[in-house]
Amino acid sequence: MVSVQAGTRQQAGSVVLRRELGEVLRQQRLHQGRTLRQLSADARVSLGYISEIERGQKEASSEMLAALSNALEVPLSRVLSEVSDRMALEEARLARERLIPEERRLSLAAQPVAVPVVPARSSGDVVAAA
Repeated sequence: MVSVQAGTRQQAGSVVLRRELGEVLRQQRLHQGRTLRQLSADARVSLGYISEIERGQKEASSEMLAALSNALEVPLSRVLSEVSDRMALEEARLARERLIPEERRLSLAAQPVAVPVVPARSSGDVVAAA
């Protein structure tokens, strides 16, 4: 199933790189206590464009990513590594959802689980291996 969002086509139920990248950049900026205006001045990139990147609405070029990571004083490799980790987690979550439909997950969660009780052995018990 293909859906149209913000003028772009994407596969439904897929991980979108630009969203994960934007979220990692936003988290780095907020962790440093910096505003969009400060990052914009340091990276020499328009505030509006950075905002669109952070919200996953614009694809950032490699030059843009380098400018933003330099302004954040975070190695680009670290930013990309965090994006990769987030994407792997999201892909795993989506794969689990495809394997177990939501109705089945909800019904499984509502069912009690029986745990067998095994009596404790006394020191004189003999255990045979099969």
